[in-house]
Amino acid sequence: MARKELFTQVERLMNQYCEGCFLHRQIKKDQGRRTAHRFCITQCTIGEEIQHYGKKLQ
Repeated sequence: MARKELFTQVERLMNQYCEGCFLHRQIKKDQGRRTAHRFCITQCTIGEEIQHYGKKLQ
């Protein structure tokens, strides 16, 4: 898969699932931005998929 295609896939995932995410918004409100970001990276299935694409870019 070409780099451009990988970036397109990541952007599509983020636009479809991450924009307006209730969980991110609620965690950010209750526990702060840093905790919400950590949740997205470590526990969210979409975050894991984005990481998978990121590893392909290396």
